[in-house]
Amino acid sequence: MDPTFPLFPIFAGIGCVVILIPLPWHLEAWNSGTCYFIFWTFLGCLNQLVNSIVWRNNALNVAPIWCDISTRIIIAASVGIPAASLSINRRLYLISRCRAATVTIRDKRRAIFVDSMICLVFPLIYLVMEYVVQGHRFNIFEQLGCYPAVYNVLPAYFLVNMWPVLIGLVSAVYCFLSLKNLASRRAAFREYLTSGTSLTGSRYLRLMALAMTDILLDTPLGIYEIYSNAIAGPIQPWISWEDTHFDFSHVEQFPAVIWRGEPLLNIPLELSRWLIVVCALVFFAFFGFAEEARRNYRAAWTWITGKLGFRRSQNRASAKGAKGEK
Repeated sequence: MDPTFPLFPIFAGIGCVVILIPLPWHLEAWNSGTCYFIFWTFLGCLNQLVNSIVWRNNALNVAPIWCDISTRIIIAASVGIPAASLSINRRLYLISRCRAATVTIRDKRRAIFVDSMICLVFPLIYLVMEYVVQGHRFNIFEQLGCYPAVYNVLPAYFLVNMWPVLIGLVSAVYCFLSLKNLASRRAAFREYLTSGTSLTGSRYLRLMALAMTDILLDTPLGIYEIYSNAIAGPIQPWISWEDTHFDFSHVEQFPAVIWRGEPLLNIPLELSRWLIVVCALVFFAFFGFAEEARRNYRAAWTWITGKLGFRRSQNRASAKGAKGEK
């Protein structure tokens, strides 16, 4: 019996939907770091949603191609989300220096290029680094689905395990410097916000709160995963590429009764999949109820009711009421 079913797939499905709601106005504002945060969080929620349904009561290798794709999504999203948070904090730091007004299209394209290198190109490089220490094709956990199989060798800690923590620490430095600049340059910052930029003080604070929350969520989890891997068993020496990838096509399958009884497996696995859902819900909490969101909700509702003819009927009723009064 899965204690998280149907709770997890319900929340993962909600996460898939709500994370996309603020996307249009972030695209309109050219907030590439925030858009990448939405992209990786949506992909992570969708991936975990599918896995939690397909492998609800089994650990069978029923979809090997999907598992190849799924494990790579998990790997890339594990650094893609912190990298997006880093890009957001970096942009906020530049704004806090009051030198980040991307007035021209060229400036905006340069900012998007830098964010793309951090949030898209690096996760793809990270996939290659993970493959170096990938012990076999993938693992399947009953009730969870497909998961990457990283061989517990010393290079894995430098090629794979340390990067979410390192990115979180760099992001935290940017966050600290932003707060420091805001404290010392309040007047210049207020002037910047009134200089025609699409960024408002409220949106700036919400972006900073989002990035800080992501640091507080991702970095401790990364540290805990390093700790749990280190004490789960002896760290194997790196012998050779052939030794690490021996019998590479093998698939490990873990019934729930086994992995749920091992805290060093159970805790990090559950935390890693729930964390992505929490990121989606936190993002919506910061941006789904803001003024621009409510304005877009009203516009969408007006468009829908107009297409369905409700608004026309209401206008006719109002006109008849006005004639009756005369």
